[in-house]
Amino acid sequence: MSQSVLGRRAVLLTVALTAFVCGACETVQPWQRGRLADRCMIFDADASQVAYMTHWQEAREGAAGGYGVQSGGCGCK
Repeated sequence: MSQSVLGRRAVLLTVALTAFVCGACETVQPWQRGRLADRCMIFDADASQVAYMTHWQEAREGAAGGYGVQSGGCGCK
């Protein structure tokens, strides 16, 4: 390999590592947490809806588990 290719790779690696390190951590102030706690930021915003859909799927498929709990496929927990 030539020096220019090695130099480009070194520069690219340096830029990538710098971007990774600088973007990895962010301090959230207490007054900023309200915006982050918005309902649209929650993965499962409606817990009762998730529980209903899980129960419905377990009844339809004839098996339980595989969604957050460890259990057998017979439906007995």
